[in-house]
Amino acid sequence: MVDYRPKGYPLFQEAYLVNNLEESIQKWSKVFGAGPFRIAAHHKTDKFEYRGTDTEADVSYAFGYLGDIMIQFIEQHDEKPSIYRDMYQRGQEGFHHVATLVHDFEAEFKRFQDLGYECACRLYADGVDAAYFDTRSLNGCFTEVHGDPPYILQRWAQMRRAHELWRPGDSPFLTL
Repeated sequence: MVDYRPKGYPLFQEAYLVNNLEESIQKWSKVFGAGPFRIAAHHKTDKFEYRGTDTEADVSYAFGYLGDIMIQFIEQHDEKPSIYRDMYQRGQEGFHHVATLVHDFEAEFKRFQDLGYECACRLYADGVDAAYFDTRSLNGCFTEVHGDPPYILQRWAQMRRAHELWRPGDSPFLTL
């Protein structure tokens, strides 16, 4: 019998598709005290697959913390098919996915497949494997499985520390 129990990988991120990164950062900083945020404009990958094709949408990301949870904002600049357009048309915005940070990426990838969830998108960028599984029937959103190389853990620890030190009135934008 296959053991499908999670291997102790808690959810660490919630992500939202937005129409404007900067406006979303400003609002979340003001309303919830989230931030500061680091922007990755027009992010490119080394390898990319969306539902069996190499179609890669033009997207920008922003990452920041709200307490212990990482908040990600995604802005899609074009109309190419994507996991974001699977849920939202241009002009719409909302909650998109949760993410789990995993040490054994391939094992967790296989576990999600064995559980019957379709991999909608798989990519490799900046030395990190990531995959988005279509878990909308379970939780109403996608679930991202994200690798945890040491440098990414260090970068996110720096961002988490910046959030701890951030005070109202400070810039909601982070430069590392």
